[in-house]
Amino acid sequence: MTGLKKLLLAFTVLSASAAAHATDQTFAGLTLGQTSDKVKKSHALNDNLNSPNADGVIGKDTTWGVRLGQQNSQGRYYATYDNVSGSHNGIKLRQENLLGSYDLFYPVGGSTQLFGGATAGITKMTQESPGFSRDSDIGYALGGQVGVLQQVSQNTSVELGYRYLRSNASTDMSERGGSKQGSLALNSSAQTYLSANYAF
Repeated sequence: MTGLKKLLLAFTVLSASAAAHATDQTFAGLTLGQTSDKVKKSHALNDNLNSPNADGVIGKDTTWGVRLGQQNSQGRYYATYDNVSGSHNGIKLRQENLLGSYDLFYPVGGSTQLFGGATAGITKMTQESPGFSRDSDIGYALGGQVGVLQQVSQNTSVELGYRYLRSNASTDMSERGGSKQGSLALNSSAQTYLSANYAF
């Protein structure tokens, strides 16, 4: 949990520095999208479980999230928590992300803006497969996002975005009351999402 404490400390420092900028607005948002993961399997897992398709475990599965941050006319920074789970070929995985992001805005006319930025944080991957002992691990998450932001009213906006993350979270697969069958390591995640944001 040391990584989580460092991330929360970074958010606190960023929030304190932003308080000095009177033009910044606080905003909150809800996200809904789809995530697909690339998962690396150990040789032992391939041998013991007949090379299951681990990339299909979380493949275009529904992802929900919440966010809170600060924004101005040039850009924004925000914290996001999101959650997704999926199952395939007897393997069930859950992925949770706690992320800090910064985006720059590029106006394209009227109330529409493009955005792009970087993200860093932590990812927790949990293996919850039937017949196997539950196991989880926390790893880093690094990546970026791009998208389009549409202002609907003075305080409300919607956006369509795409985020790509690299990670190193890994879990073991051990039969309940039995031996370890192998391991799974999360390499990357790709997420397409819609978000509704409210500034206050």
